[in-house]
Amino acid sequence: MGIRFILLVNKQGQTRLAQYFEYLTLEQRRILEGEIVRKCLTRTDQQCSFVEHRNYKNELAILEFIHLLVETMDRHFGNVCELDIMFHLEKVHFMLEEMVMNGYIVETSKSNVLAPIQLMEKTA
Repeated sequence: MGIRFILLVNKQGQTRLAQYFEYLTLEQRRILEGEIVRKCLTRTDQQCSFVEHRNYKNELAILEFIHLLVETMDRHFGNVCELDIMFHLEKVHFMLEEMVMNGYIVETSKSNVLAPIQLMEKTA
């Protein structure tokens, strides 16, 4: 499987977005998120961005995808911040669902990802 889950977490350790592409119970998700957040928040600025945890590892392609996701959110929200994600969580989930299907990246065009959202906003 490609991408198993996506987590967006702030520097205080609060999960702002969690999207899973494989089945995990709520308890398994809670434990996994806690472990990963603790591991990431204890890293120093001198440590690299690659994190291995259990059998999960973020490869360079995933970092490119994260960059694409942030650029897409930037284009829609204009310099995206944590509050944009909090107050428009359904739009961020929709962007992810347009970009990733069953754990595999299926769309990388920012315009194609944002077109349905823009259309929904016009009709609202």
